[in-house]
Amino acid sequence: MRYQFSSRLKLISVILVIIGLITFGVGYYQNDHIDIKEIETILHNNEKIANSQPMNSAYIHDKPLSQEHINHALDQVHNRPWAAIFIPLMLFFGISATALFFNAIQHAGHAGWSIVIIRVMEGIASYLPVGGILMLIFIILSSYGGEHGGLNHLYHWMDPSLTDQSSPHFDLLIKSKEPFLNRPSFVIRTLIYISGCIFFLFKIKSLTKKLDETKLFSDNQKVYNWSVGFIVFFALASACWAWDWLMSIDPHWYSTLYMWYAMISCLVSSIAVMIIISVYLNKKGNLPAFNNNHLHDLAKFLFGFSLLWSYLWFCQYMLYWYADVPEETVYFFGRYKLYSETYFTMLIPNLVLPFLILVSSKVKRSFVIVPIMAVIVILGHYMDFFNIIMPGTVGAYWNFGLLEIGSFLFILGLFIYTVMYSISKLNLEAKGNPYYHESEIFEYPF
Repeated sequence: MRYQFSSRLKLISVILVIIGLITFGVGYYQNDHIDIKEIETILHNNEKIANSQPMNSAYIHDKPLSQEHINHALDQVHNRPWAAIFIPLMLFFGISATALFFNAIQHAGHAGWSIVIIRVMEGIASYLPVGGILMLIFIILSSYGGEHGGLNHLYHWMDPSLTDQSSPHFDLLIKSKEPFLNRPSFVIRTLIYISGCIFFLFKIKSLTKKLDETKLFSDNQKVYNWSVGFIVFFALASACWAWDWLMSIDPHWYSTLYMWYAMISCLVSSIAVMIIISVYLNKKGNLPAFNNNHLHDLAKFLFGFSLLWSYLWFCQYMLYWYADVPEETVYFFGRYKLYSETYFTMLIPNLVLPFLILVSSKVKRSFVIVPIMAVIVILGHYMDFFNIIMPGTVGAYWNFGLLEIGSFLFILGLFIYTVMYSISKLNLEAKGNPYYHESEIFEYPF
């Protein structure tokens, strides 16, 4: 059975892309015309910003209202369009990568319940080539083309003066990390992560398509083998890209569980997308085998991974705060002080609502409540990446306006079009899989 990509949904996704680009363009124009005089006015009129503790080690030695302080502030303001586009870029790339990871787990674990929606996972993962190419372009532009590194200042460790021992800005810690944190290897690693994900995507999709035709045990074994291979690759790549793309924004700070925290944020968002698309396809009559038992299991994952994310968030926050080491707690102090509107607020959609609403097995079977919760969780984890990326790049000069809305709508429209187009090219009934019948008759045991 194949899904026909409706002209209405195509139009909606295209409109989202166009509105997103226009909105982002207007926001970019407004932001680009902020000059030093306006920065000076902001600093003089807003004591909270002028005397705020810097959240990025590049600005630690700035004297308030000094010329260097003003120049750094201007850099942060002009970082905002880049940071705004980076948030949904990272979120939706992570969603597609973890969808392929979750898909591989089903094959490697010989899962029976999930085969009815296995093509949905493949469809979501099919955004990887588009999202990966955009991410690669973004990383290259962030690494090359500017006076102090890239065309932006998202990664201040790229500034060559920080590793020049004759420079007054020499930073011993960043110098010690130079074997890993240097522009050529940064871009090369990004290329490896993205090309690896795309390779495994096409390999697994081609093998599952062949399995539908042959129904041979040997072909099913190949799907198993390549799925295990991707799980190993993903375990390494997802840890490293969290360090590279996100944690290196704040190179004076590090966390030993950061890669798990970033990965789970993407994984729970990916489960939410699976729920929305599966329910949509079922309502359209294209996924008739999907029932409230499958929805119940997806909702369990949404519930469980939301709690796991919350546990990791609390562990990271509590351990560093309890240690009271200044160079570590500054990561949280700045977010608490200047991002209070978003930092603790994100616990509502990411922990409080999933826990209170999805704890009930009856609610987990609702084709109305669960998709609504899925949308809430996705928005909550957008807020999570907002809190990860914005403080170290934009600092106190953040806002939520045209740039953020436009970039989110643009990537969302692109994601919807790519995923639904890919799903329309797939046979939604994976009858070549030996566990498909088990998935059809699956019933959650109460």
